[in-house]
Amino acid sequence: QVQPVESGGGLVQAGGSLRLTCAASGRTFVNNAMGWFRQAPGKEREFVAVINWTGPNTVYADSAKGRFTISRDNAKNTVYLQMNSLKPEDTAVYYCATGRFGAILIGKPDYWGQGTQVTVSS
Repeated sequence: QVQPVESGGGLVQAGGSLRLTCAASGRTFVNNAMGWFRQAPGKEREFVAVINWTGPNTVYADSAKGRFTISRDNAKNTVYLQMNSLKPEDTAVYYCATGRFGAILIGKPDYWGQGTQVTVSS
């Protein structure tokens, strides 16, 4: 398996929380940055957050700052996106991605997951 696999999406009320999980194979995970993107209906896919291999470097979209936290567990080849204070405008398909840090920032990772739906009701 090369493609990352997301899980943890679902339906949540506004103000609630969800934690997304992305599991990647060793060769797509080791030494690579990991990121999250999202695509709402009728909109282009947009960057949400990225974390580098060693973990201390993260970048967030303005829409995610203060509410979302990206983290990784290298022993489990897994990256997480903790989403708090969710809003209806956070409704989207969320995609995990792996690749170089700079490439992820410009939306050009090496691998994409298939996505997990997050729906926030008002």
